[in-house]
Amino acid sequence: MHGHGYRHTMSNANPNLGSNVIIFNPSMSQASIQSELNAISTQQVPNQFGPQRYAIFFEPGTYGSAADPLVFQVGFYTEVAGLGAQPSDVVINGAVDVFNQCSNVGPKKVVCEGTDNFWRSLSNLEINVHLPASPPSYAPNPGESASCLNSADFWAVSQADPMRSVIVNGNLFLQDYCGQGFVSGGYLANDEFNGGIICNCGQQQYFTRNSNIDNWTNPVWNQVFMGDNGAPATNFGQPVTGGTGQYTTLASTPVSQEEPYLYTDSSGNMRVFVPALQRNSVGPSYQSGSQAGYSLPISSFFVASPSTPVWQINRALMMGSNLLLTPGVYDLPQTIRVDHPNTIVMGLGFATLIPQNGNVAMQTASVPGIKLSGMIFDAGPVNSPVLLQLGGQGRFDMFGGHPGLADPNDPTLVQDVFFRIGGAEPGMATTAMVVNDSNTILDDIWAWRADHGAGVGWTQNTSNTGVIVNGNDVYAYGLAVEHFQKTEVIWNGQNGEDVFFQNEMPYDPPSQAAWMASPTFDGYPAFAVAPWVKTFQGYGMGSYSFFDLGIPIQASDAFVAPDTAGVQFHSLLTVFLNATSGYGGIDNVINGVGGSSTAANADVPVDVTTYP
Repeated sequence: MHGHGYRHTMSNANPNLGSNVIIFNPSMSQASIQSELNAISTQQVPNQFGPQRYAIFFEPGTYGSAADPLVFQVGFYTEVAGLGAQPSDVVINGAVDVFNQCSNVGPKKVVCEGTDNFWRSLSNLEINVHLPASPPSYAPNPGESASCLNSADFWAVSQADPMRSVIVNGNLFLQDYCGQGFVSGGYLANDEFNGGIICNCGQQQYFTRNSNIDNWTNPVWNQVFMGDNGAPATNFGQPVTGGTGQYTTLASTPVSQEEPYLYTDSSGNMRVFVPALQRNSVGPSYQSGSQAGYSLPISSFFVASPSTPVWQINRALMMGSNLLLTPGVYDLPQTIRVDHPNTIVMGLGFATLIPQNGNVAMQTASVPGIKLSGMIFDAGPVNSPVLLQLGGQGRFDMFGGHPGLADPNDPTLVQDVFFRIGGAEPGMATTAMVVNDSNTILDDIWAWRADHGAGVGWTQNTSNTGVIVNGNDVYAYGLAVEHFQKTEVIWNGQNGEDVFFQNEMPYDPPSQAAWMASPTFDGYPAFAVAPWVKTFQGYGMGSYSFFDLGIPIQASDAFVAPDTAGVQFHSLLTVFLNATSGYGGIDNVINGVGGSSTAANADVPVDVTTYP
């Protein structure tokens, strides 16, 4: 798809970011902007495993009006962002929507769901929710009325769909409840919500960090809040009207740093702003009217495209450049190496990296301040030992960790980075991500061994583990790891913290004998803290089972950890999902504690409020 001349409208000094980076400005006619957005949506909304990638940017100014709102849908592999220094610099009067997708599953039966609405993002702008008086230009899904769809901004997403640094004035619904279906999200950070409600609706789980919340509804299974103004109070596993309270709320965020982002200065020059490190923070980083940090010229970035040879990328990185990966799919015959401290690697439009020769896709040195964001790592046709490796080879032992040259005041950041084993194409990798660096923040990570798509099967998209943490002082905020074939997360480092964890065990073990951690442990745990770890904190962590081959498969425990005073868990749960088939389940929540989740209590969380 090619646009209509809406690219690179800024200063001639700015780089060419390719045909799949679209930049709008307020002087353009709304009809032409709407047409371009509709064309991209038409292609990308159903395009779950296609190679097309888009980054859509709005220059500072106002788009749409109450009388003539700008309303559009965000599809797969589409990044939508403002180019202002602050979110309020770009105002959309209208709505930016994600709806259910419908499919025919049998004669005269249509199912509409949002459970596969992955890999899209919204950031750095303000939405005044206005909706058209007449039915929207898109056709409502079967059973959905235009009046229902016109009641809010809909963001019906699952897993890898961050909404960052967004101000919403009006209702935001996190489920397309107008029709059928489920959703399984999601991630909000550094946002502000005013003058309406946030309808969590049927979202099974959600993580919200450093945001201003006006009114949150519906707990479902696992809702986690950290450093938010107006968040519901902790009420986990306690009876409430209509069900069980499943809220876990932390008053502040211990250490965080918002994601670097593109913006344009007063002369129209593109730059990158790098927000400052925050400690014990509450609310958005810009709530005082500006935010601390520093700005970099775009000239400090090497701009790559999928046709750029890896050796050129590595030469630029070796010379001290930052790296901007424009939208597309990058086939990598060798490893991208990020060796300089404080190097920024930004992917636009979900730039996707695929190793071709069993190589690691990207490896960083054990140096402070490297910042990685906005990328998908796909497993390639030859098994890779790991897709993303942070730091050296992990010379950890029973005393924990490989600190390298870590700096607590200049942490490694990995934000909005996602991993796939199979799905878009056949692929294999032993581990998705290994974190050898200490003082690292993992902020919105989803590692997925695909349960549908291309190359999917127990002996096809093989992968043992999603995430291994060897470093000390590692914080994970919004971590989802699903369907890996052995222990899905292994935490070896000291003084780690995970706030929110979402897991589904593999659907497809062919037999119990094929899925055993030991002769006395059925299956594998979703999350294991190593026996030598002395300090760890976990909050709001859930693991679900859905064994769908008609075979009774059991997992002994969802979580395993050493029984020591410094290793603590808060708000743990398991859920049995496959109520219709009724096979297998999880015997215990953690270390033999907590009830079982089976067909007898399907779709009901089994909670452990604190452990030990």
